[in-house]
Amino acid sequence: MPSINICSLLLFSAVLRLLLILYGEWQDTHLEVRYTDVDYLVFSDAASLMAVGKSPFERTTYRYSPLIAFLLIPNSIIHSSWGKFLFSISDLLVGFFIHNILKLRGVPEILCTQSVMLWLFNPFTFTIGTRGNCEPIVCAMVLWIITCLMNGKLLQAAFWYGLVVHLRIYPIIYALPIILVLDPLHFRSHKKPALTQWSSCNELSAQNLCSKEVTGAYHLSVALTSIFTRERLLFGLISGAVFFIFTGFFFYLYRWEFLHEALLFHLTRTDPRHNFSVYFYYIYLHYEHEFSVLEKLISFLPQFMVQLALVFRFAQDLPFCFFVQTVAFVAFNKVITAQYFVWFFCVLPLILPWTNMKLKWEGLSSILLWIGAQTHWLMWGYLLEFKGKHVFQQLWAASLIFLVANTGVLIRFILRHRFSPLFEQVRHASSKRTTKLE
Repeated sequence: MPSINICSLLLFSAVLRLLLILYGEWQDTHLEVRYTDVDYLVFSDAASLMAVGKSPFERTTYRYSPLIAFLLIPNSIIHSSWGKFLFSISDLLVGFFIHNILKLRGVPEILCTQSVMLWLFNPFTFTIGTRGNCEPIVCAMVLWIITCLMNGKLLQAAFWYGLVVHLRIYPIIYALPIILVLDPLHFRSHKKPALTQWSSCNELSAQNLCSKEVTGAYHLSVALTSIFTRERLLFGLISGAVFFIFTGFFFYLYRWEFLHEALLFHLTRTDPRHNFSVYFYYIYLHYEHEFSVLEKLISFLPQFMVQLALVFRFAQDLPFCFFVQTVAFVAFNKVITAQYFVWFFCVLPLILPWTNMKLKWEGLSSILLWIGAQTHWLMWGYLLEFKGKHVFQQLWAASLIFLVANTGVLIRFILRHRFSPLFEQVRHASSKRTTKLE
């Protein structure tokens, strides 16, 4: 395969996205089915309200940080497609960050290019920004946080982490693995931490080590006995301060309406409309009676248990930990919409150079399983929404099948992954023995 320059790749991707935005304008005008995402209309209306000094939450169903509406104020000043260009630029930034992260870890150029192409030319991802969905901004921020950590820029990582959690609450699941990976042995005297290179886990001896490490959980006792280190406290204080500063500022401006719509709503959300989640049918059947706070929060228990298990097993392999966490979080969530899939699509390219899964058989079968389960669900969803058929039970069964498919694909990724800590590991036990000998 001939080498493709990353700049050429990004340029071609930018042209593709420009054409899609222009096509979307035409389709919105001439066809009954709109290309533009309905959320983009909500963003634009909220931005128009902010532009005249009103609350963005006067627009019903706007349940995001006011920062999103603020960024889209030029929609009503310059052009209505301003936000689509902004989201598409963020989409391109994700591709650039993927390339940068893999190069920092010594991944060969051909593998870097293939991984970047998986993001840039994935039909799902290149339409998400051009249709006006804000998720590419969040994805770019998550990858930038990983980049900052890899370069030893702890303060920058903490700032952006606090901001991204304010912007979109779901990255809070990354807090524990980030804290665990901030070992003082890696971050010393403001020096750039030593990264584990791709070649080290690709050699036979290292590969045997990797296969053994993946079966052993992160030593919880080691983490807990040294949890209160300067680096971890600094990261927690700065990221927490950034989150509360932005949240407090918008609470001052918009009061409880902001707090409920942008934050609390997502913690206790119960959506009676059909979606991919296995919880939707129960919510639909019982939506007329008010759910207690306990009922709303109890669905987080399976998520919480799975998250803890994944974090303590894979935290040191940070990109892979982010990936498995996000897939599990989405699969077990109370509400699942298609836009949530982009949350793990942006991290997927970061783990492919370390997988033993071959595309020809296991890779292709995993893709077909995931797409097939999703298509099966969409068939019943179409019959329900557009044909008015009473197929709620069949749709719920399809949701169960989709959960099984997600779980099966996730397990396959875990079994075929070559465990590779993000930072070079320094054995605590070896250090102690050396100290005793001295």
